[in-house]
Amino acid sequence: MSAPSDVKKVVLAYSGGLDTSVIVTWLKENYDCEVIAFTANLGQGDSFEGLEEKAKASGASKLYVRDLTEELLTNYAFPTLRAGAVYERKYLLGTSFARPVTASHQVEIARLEGADAVAHGCTGKGNDQVRFELTYQALAPDLKVIAPWREWHIKGREDALEYAAEHGIPVSQSKTNIYSRDENIWHISHEGGELEDPWVEPNEDMFVNSNHPLDAPDKPAEITIGFEQGYPVSLNGSSMGPVELVESLNKIGGEHGVGRIDLVENRLVGMKSHGVYEQPGAHILSTAHKELEAIVLDRETLHYKDVLAQKYAELVYYGLWYTPLREAMDAFVDVTQKPMDGEVRMKLYKGNCIVTGRRSPYSLYSEDFATFEQDEVYNQADAKGFINLFALPLKVQALAKQKWEESSKR
Repeated sequence: MSAPSDVKKVVLAYSGGLDTSVIVTWLKENYDCEVIAFTANLGQGDSFEGLEEKAKASGASKLYVRDLTEELLTNYAFPTLRAGAVYERKYLLGTSFARPVTASHQVEIARLEGADAVAHGCTGKGNDQVRFELTYQALAPDLKVIAPWREWHIKGREDALEYAAEHGIPVSQSKTNIYSRDENIWHISHEGGELEDPWVEPNEDMFVNSNHPLDAPDKPAEITIGFEQGYPVSLNGSSMGPVELVESLNKIGGEHGVGRIDLVENRLVGMKSHGVYEQPGAHILSTAHKELEAIVLDRETLHYKDVLAQKYAELVYYGLWYTPLREAMDAFVDVTQKPMDGEVRMKLYKGNCIVTGRRSPYSLYSEDFATFEQDEVYNQADAKGFINLFALPLKVQALAKQKWEESSKR
């Protein structure tokens, strides 16, 4: 913990929600320092209207708002997509890589303002504190770090609401609306409330940008996703930039109930947590990308890439974005993605993402070789020699076992 006298000016990662609104006032009260608020627009759908007035009403001297939506997709989400990274089989890492991009700009503003500290509103139980602070350490190890949730007397959101009421801090949350949410263009997460019991079915009123599959249209939507070097670039033949493409897929995917996941995950700090995620566009792109790789990548590269993908997902989840290992893995991924041009066609129907076709000018799939009909390119008799060689270790092992069993009977 930094001594209050050591901090003169701090840049706070500020969302305008309950926690960070309270933190502005708490910092001024306990550190007697200037507080500059920074809000990252990551495509969360907020208008940000009135946010500056709200920040100043809590005690901030100024507010920076930066639109990082395209940067989030281009430099973080799409590299993770190309790597095939999925944490614990379901989670497409929307919050995980949103923290490094936010923290990197927070550091930039701290330098611009001559601040000597940065602060965040992450709790001491979660992963986000690690993601923010590893980025601070990688980019600005000289800055002091203030994490109020690890210092103050506030134990939960009800305490925070009481603190806000006592200090006249304007907040929108109430004791009946206590979900912890994180939203950006890639996904929205829900935690807290009844979700703390993993046996309880999530309340349908909680969902924000997706229909329940049972309420989705009875007629499927057919779409085609185009890729260039593993980057998604088009929808139904129309070229689109990253933001327009993901927004379009979120809309159509959400309408058809695609991309909802319910996950009990292993947090980095050692505990399990239960969260519900809505990630329609991300789910569609992840499904399509894997299907294109299936026809473009050779067997050994595809299988090894799957091994790397799990490690890549762990690095991102743990907040280790700014590391040599992640950069080295990106170099491998870049090589695998050079031939990843093509299209994937799919139907979206009541929560399902059904692939109906895939094609690429670099496809390794050959109908001439794969056909069950008579062909001129594959001599089936060749398989006998291959099987004999492939089975040789098994044959040697079996013969040795027989010999040992016979000798043991004597």
